[in-house]
Amino acid sequence: MEKLPVFQLLISDDETDDNEVNFVSLVDRPAIQRDFLAFAERKLFAIQDEEQQIVTGPAMVPDEPIFRSDKNGKYYVVFSADTIGKIAYRFFKKGYQGNINIMHESGSVVADSVFFESWIVDREKGKQPLAGFEDMPDGTWFLTAKINNTDTWDKIKEGEYKGFSVEGLFNYKPIAEIDPEEALMLQIKELLDQVEE
Repeated sequence: MEKLPVFQLLISDDETDDNEVNFVSLVDRPAIQRDFLAFAERKLFAIQDEEQQIVTGPAMVPDEPIFRSDKNGKYYVVFSADTIGKIAYRFFKKGYQGNINIMHESGSVVADSVFFESWIVDREKGKQPLAGFEDMPDGTWFLTAKINNTDTWDKIKEGEYKGFSVEGLFNYKPIAEIDPEEALMLQIKELLDQVEE
């Protein structure tokens, strides 16, 4: 079986360039899922307060291969914990906390909604993952959003939108090649290890 390339996605230290995450989408199949088959029905964010319409969940997970298939072919991408930290900082520095859209569709901004809480998991510093997401590694970026759009909130409650997915521009750095079958087996092993805990 042909090996697929793995690229590390990066942003520069130049905060004025366009390499950044400028939107976070509410999606039905978040790219950070470890295994599409096993987690297809798992919500990847938690309703924190139904009355206030607040959701929290992971937006980015470090060093987790994400499969991509587009005009450039089939490949995997990963983000390092360091890059995720830069992305989270720049997202708020540039005032993007209201940039929430649906399924990465242009023009689908969720009106009157905002990210108001953000943290990077760092157990040594006491920054823990959200309860129910204890398996998320250090370097995972969690976001909390208040969704003030009734139609969008209803779709979250119904499970139509199950998690967050970042969008932006990145630099690609080739770092490895991976056998797709081997990658799938590693993901399945991780899931089985979690079930046994």
